[in-house]
Amino acid sequence: MRADHDEARARVDRALDEMTRRHPRKIDLGLERIERVLEKLGNPQHKLPPTVHVAGTNGKGSTVALLRAMAQAQGLKVHVYTSPHLVTFNERIVIASEQIKDDPLAEYLERVTTASGQDALTFFEATTAAAYLAFSETHADLAIIEVGLGGRYDATNVITPALSLITPIDYDHAEFLGRDLAKIAREKAGIIKRNMPVIFGHQSELVSAVLRSEADKLRAPSTALNEHFRAYTEHGKLIFEDDDALLDLPMPALAGAHQIQNAALAIAAARALKITDSAIAKGLQIVTWPARLQSLTTGALADMAASEGAELWLDGGHNPHAARVLAAAMADLEARDPRPLVMIMGILANKNAGGYLDEFEGLASALIAVDIEGHSALSPDVLTELARARGMVDQISNSLTDAVQRAINTGQALSRETPEEPMISPRILICGSLYLAGQVLGMD
Repeated sequence: MRADHDEARARVDRALDEMTRRHPRKIDLGLERIERVLEKLGNPQHKLPPTVHVAGTNGKGSTVALLRAMAQAQGLKVHVYTSPHLVTFNERIVIASEQIKDDPLAEYLERVTTASGQDALTFFEATTAAAYLAFSETHADLAIIEVGLGGRYDATNVITPALSLITPIDYDHAEFLGRDLAKIAREKAGIIKRNMPVIFGHQSELVSAVLRSEADKLRAPSTALNEHFRAYTEHGKLIFEDDDALLDLPMPALAGAHQIQNAALAIAAARALKITDSAIAKGLQIVTWPARLQSLTTGALADMAASEGAELWLDGGHNPHAARVLAAAMADLEARDPRPLVMIMGILANKNAGGYLDEFEGLASALIAVDIEGHSALSPDVLTELARARGMVDQISNSLTDAVQRAINTGQALSRETPEEPMISPRILICGSLYLAGQVLGMD
């Protein structure tokens, strides 16, 4: 049995390697290439169950996870496509509520590679085609598709969804989407389809105006958080209100105040899909989404921290907007249980590391910079300079194990001004990249 598993895994690795060789891991937005290959595959994107398409800058993954949990709580079989993965590629493709297994994954990847021929797809286009092919050949009641980047020209945008969702929009991927927030909003609004409903998460006034205008052009019925529905906490409960109901629900299992807004968008979508209130409540309780304000309590790194009385948290957010909600969550923890906050951070070179760290100025005591193996990360030397400029004690580490030990030692040292004072173990936050988060989770 183990030999069969190893061979299936090796087959997936070979298929992914071949796909990477033929289709580079670059971003080249456009739909012509993937449409040509999908046509050779029989246009599987037109054979999906009712589909929810999710775009935005932050909260996409959490919103997808919440909606999936609600649908599955109602007994629905759900296809899900997300990216990137944390530990194994299989995480990206969920078929009828089950993560895809190695043998069928390898088969679908190989079929796309054969169909693509000389078409120079990007890696994401090729894997998206594989997901649509897989979804088209297995029955499900619902599909939830997360946009990879942008919206209008993202490879996923070859479908006609029953419902579109747009989570909060902010600056990210500036090298592809630019620094014009209105333009970014128009690109993400490209998933809106004529006469098909769309629901907006919380947006700035500028973004809201752009989204509403794009929806109106397409006569797409639109509803928006804090205008047509809202959610808030009261006496330890999540209260959701819209024009038709007031729901008294359990708090979402995902940590952080920002998850209230993600839950509100997922609940609005679930109600539009006729998912029952009881299934919505159960979904809120059973939802899981790793590396989003995740408390690490198992594994070698968690054991190291626990042995010294330190807390260990993990988050994969990588832009200033994500940092803002993460810093707010850390500040809330600090208010309830004061400890030195030590960041272990690695971030890709194309991200706004300074803007990310701005959110932690005055909150984080120290930062330990690490590299991100296999990815174009910002130099730890540059990252420590940015941290130093924001008043943080800075260090560089060449491994996550060493970084956690350094964080423990540094936090404890910073917790007291004189040797006579009691020592307090730190709150350690590993952050800055989903790729880094994946390496952490892959250690366990």
